[in-house]
Amino acid sequence: MFGLLSFLVSMVLTPLYTAAAFSGKWWKKQRSTAMTGEKATVYQKLHAAKHARHIPTMAGVVFVLSTILVTVTGNLSRSETWLPLAAMAGAGLIGLFDDIINIKSLTNGIAGMRAKVKSLLLLAVSLIGGWWFFAKLGVTAIDIPFAGSLHIGWLIIPLFILVVFATANAVNITDGLDGLAGGLAVSAFSAYALIAFIEQKYGIAGFCMTIVGALLSYTWFNIYPARFFMGDVGSFALGTALGVIALLTDTVLLLPIIGLVFVIETGSVVLQIASKKLRGGKKIFLSSPIHHHFEAIGWPETKITMRFWVIGQVAAIMGVILFVLDGVS
Repeated sequence: MFGLLSFLVSMVLTPLYTAAAFSGKWWKKQRSTAMTGEKATVYQKLHAAKHARHIPTMAGVVFVLSTILVTVTGNLSRSETWLPLAAMAGAGLIGLFDDIINIKSLTNGIAGMRAKVKSLLLLAVSLIGGWWFFAKLGVTAIDIPFAGSLHIGWLIIPLFILVVFATANAVNITDGLDGLAGGLAVSAFSAYALIAFIEQKYGIAGFCMTIVGALLSYTWFNIYPARFFMGDVGSFALGTALGVIALLTDTVLLLPIIGLVFVIETGSVVLQIASKKLRGGKKIFLSSPIHHHFEAIGWPETKITMRFWVIGQVAAIMGVILFVLDGVS
């Protein structure tokens, strides 16, 4: 019910966003430098034609608003949905400011807010969420699959910060091809909806399906050739919500499996930066994240997206299977 409702709400909001985005010329500006400072020549060559089409960004505001509206009106719970909803909204707000800066200006090749500023704001959201998780919800332990519960006390707060920060950035890094991040997030949140349902945490299950419904509406328009991009407002919101849901369902150690493609994408960036720093500028990949490497060697964008979706779906299923096996062991 929540999934269907959010899908319909998102479908209603999408034309309103589209009209505003195209009339306001909310075009996403192309980055011209890599994370290590040099010119991103491979990336620019691969995406020159796409950015010449003037595709608006910030469409993530549609599924974030849809999720907020449906949850507030029908699924608001102090113990289950307050925290993921507040964290999603907070991270989405950070992304929204970043997208607005991206639309309005481009300074020194950096399209959007400075990375340090974004990181500090996201850390603040994570810290507040971690405190609530520990002090208000009373969570002090994590489940070790097939080994039992591990009590860590107040250390749950830095763990919360680490998980949320890493997941938010992982989804943000993955959002680079038409439909890629949206489709992968659908698989991940669907898996967590099932896990929460099995745990009888029906509020969380409903919240996950609310996101899935809104994301299906977004992905309808975002698949190749994309009508619009979700922007940081969408990727930060999705990643943050995914990390919080993993913590609330006490399956944080299954998150790297359920979100395997996000892990691979982030790992490719880390390896690329490390290689450049330690090997005198030498690269492992032609371009990173790894989906750009496959583009550079000639794979069509649609083939990369579909194959990564398949990997994401298999990984999500494997995560659910491990969860079930852990429960019966």
